[in-house]
Amino acid sequence: QVQLAESGGGLVQAGGSLRLSCAASGNRFSINTMGWYRQAPGKQREAVATITRGGSTNYEDSVKGRFTISRDNAKSTVYLQMNSLQPEDTAVYYCSGRDILNNYWGQGTQVTVSS
Repeated sequence: QVQLAESGGGLVQAGGSLRLSCAASGNRFSINTMGWYRQAPGKQREAVATITRGGSTNYEDSVKGRFTISRDNAKSTVYLQMNSLQPEDTAVYYCSGRDILNNYWGQGTQVTVSS
């Protein structure tokens, strides 16, 4: 089993920045892809950014150029640097970790961007 713990959410004004962190514990070295998803009120959860163990990344179109995902494999930690935040980025952000059998989720952290 793998446990994921997020931190770093909060309230920020439009144009501001936040950095999210997610640390994996348990059978953490089994994880290949890690990523960040978000769910706004009344909307489905969507992928924001993902990163493989080798460092290959993918971003949702609306965050390209503003968000950067990175990973420290030794610490089994993934980060999401979010710049130029907009009110539409307001959501609960969830960390995800995937091994060959399962997809694990963190408990979520709230990000609120005020206009």
